[in-house]
Amino acid sequence: MNQLIHIGFGNIINTNKMIAIVTPDSAPVKRLVQKAKETGMAIDATQGRKTKAVLVMENGQVVLSALLPETIAGRAQAEKVEDDEA
Repeated sequence: MNQLIHIGFGNIINTNKMIAIVTPDSAPVKRLVQKAKETGMAIDATQGRKTKAVLVMENGQVVLSALLPETIAGRAQAEKVEDDEA
């Protein structure tokens, strides 16, 4: 079943398609984001704010979020717990 979580500003993603949530501070992640932007594989969900989390999806797309990685991971975990209880 699809698990959807809110990643900020009305944007929602499917957690089943998510591989990693990383901070955008390191050089390799910056290169990953730049390459994704150049190839059209980046989805900017920041609404013009600073990127605080980079979500890597299984199809190679990169989603940029203005929420902290800890916040997104917490929402994903909470969603998983709710589904397990149901």
